[in-house]
Amino acid sequence: MEAAANISRQLGAQEQRVAKFDLRTFGGSALTSDIAVPKDRDESEMGTGIPVTYVPARNTIFLSFALAYAEVVAASSLFIGVNAVDYSGYPDCRPEFIAAFENMANLATKAGVEGTTKIRIHTPLIQMTKADIVRKAVALGVDLKLTHSCYDPLPDGRPCGRCDSCVLRRKGFEEAGVADPLFSKR
Repeated sequence: MEAAANISRQLGAQEQRVAKFDLRTFGGSALTSDIAVPKDRDESEMGTGIPVTYVPARNTIFLSFALAYAEVVAASSLFIGVNAVDYSGYPDCRPEFIAAFENMANLATKAGVEGTTKIRIHTPLIQMTKADIVRKAVALGVDLKLTHSCYDPLPDGRPCGRCDSCVLRRKGFEEAGVADPLFSKR
């Protein structure tokens, strides 16, 4: 939450709202239950099956909250940073999921039924490699030391460097030829 607030400030967001809910209520994932986060896996292991770090329906929930707020403020665009190229196989990061949710959004809202607003979900990162994402962030002037992707941070908040997310992040920075400010501190 702190990283999101810092990035929002850095990018000049007009407003940041926090909707409090806790997916630990349901569990079912290494990120929401007492299940060990996999460490030291190679890319072939990451590429098979849906890992225990998949949080059931997470992006459905995030998009549902965004959709509710979009309808309140009469916005027609939702943005989400899902990625279907260098990722861990999460079903809710695929273009098919996004298309289905967008279709549902236009069927399930007052604005959609009345035809006053057509909801569009934008996924600018969906077909980019992690290296492409790093390069784009650098080109846009994003302060990458504010970003965070670790699934199992150390007690002081630094990334573990060993979970799938850290491994994929490191690979993206290396392929982009950019030093990762989170790992260069070590």
